[in-house]
Amino acid sequence: MTKRILLTGGGSTGHVAVNLALIPQFVEEGWDIHYIGSHAGIESKLMRQQQQVQYIGIASGKLRRYWSLSNLSDPFRVLQGVAQAYRHIRRIKPHVVFSKGGFVSVPVVLAARLNGIPVVIHESDLTPGLANRLVLPYVQMICTTFEETKPYIRSSEKVVHLGAIVRKELFHGSKEEGYRYCQLKPSKKPVIVVMGGSLGARAINEAVRKALPELVTHYQIVHLCGAGQLDKQQNHPSYRQYEYLSEELPHVLAMGDMVITRAGSNSIFEMLALGKPMLLIPLPLSSSRGDQLLNAESFKKQGYGEVLQEEELTAGSLVRALERLQARYPSIVQEMRSAQARDRTLELVTLLKQAALD
Repeated sequence: MTKRILLTGGGSTGHVAVNLALIPQFVEEGWDIHYIGSHAGIESKLMRQQQQVQYIGIASGKLRRYWSLSNLSDPFRVLQGVAQAYRHIRRIKPHVVFSKGGFVSVPVVLAARLNGIPVVIHESDLTPGLANRLVLPYVQMICTTFEETKPYIRSSEKVVHLGAIVRKELFHGSKEEGYRYCQLKPSKKPVIVVMGGSLGARAINEAVRKALPELVTHYQIVHLCGAGQLDKQQNHPSYRQYEYLSEELPHVLAMGDMVITRAGSNSIFEMLALGKPMLLIPLPLSSSRGDQLLNAESFKKQGYGEVLQEEELTAGSLVRALERLQARYPSIVQEMRSAQARDRTLELVTLLKQAALD
């Protein structure tokens, strides 16, 4: 009998990345893979590109931490999403549900519980997100990336510290192919890859572009600036900009010496696994729950990079932070090698298969 797994998670790329890492493993073992997400979120775009995945969109609200008129209507959308997910799950009859979090996952997990389907969830950040905290009573297991996460979870008996889940394709990049794609040449100037992420990239984009006259004298810059954020006036031969990269990303990262990035857990653990020293610019409390601040502080303490707070982000502070990062480059690389960061995808697959048998 063919085994079936249902995946969910959305709202940001970070809530999809682990699912993307899992899919090839389950495809290889012949599982049917279904995905429930929102109709128009980033998960819809990314998963509809996966030919082996049957994607289903449902109604979903948003779990806000601020006052909005939508807070009055969104509970009804969540209930609608629960009803829709319930019907789909009853039809699909998955053997296990895996949730990566995000607001769209809440109705899916609740519907799975109503159908008696075992649920495993994953928390990438050091402290649990609101969606995962809400559904924790209804799941069999919560897998964590940070060992420090366990004290933040009341049902500690459900916690399994797993470690990082990294997409396999990132390890298969070619430095030469990266130079060819970006039309850059190997030189004494290090290559910096700027990754603003799918959320809140504007402040980083502005600082990078204001600092370009100084940066391009010392570095080659590959700037992933986000959809609609290209600046056509910037055309320096040591500067390349793209809205985003997909198949080319492993090659560009292989070419890169250092990375400027937000501090989302999936991204920074991927850079750790690849051995890329990081300048972390975490989302501030004004636009997040503070999870990236904790992630960044943890990585700084472990010696994996430098941290620059967004409130202090200017062209000048960016240049100085990169100078500190470059000065520490050998020691950071050594710390990363000592960490022996491993991809835990196969361990997660094993846990999900065990849950499916329970």
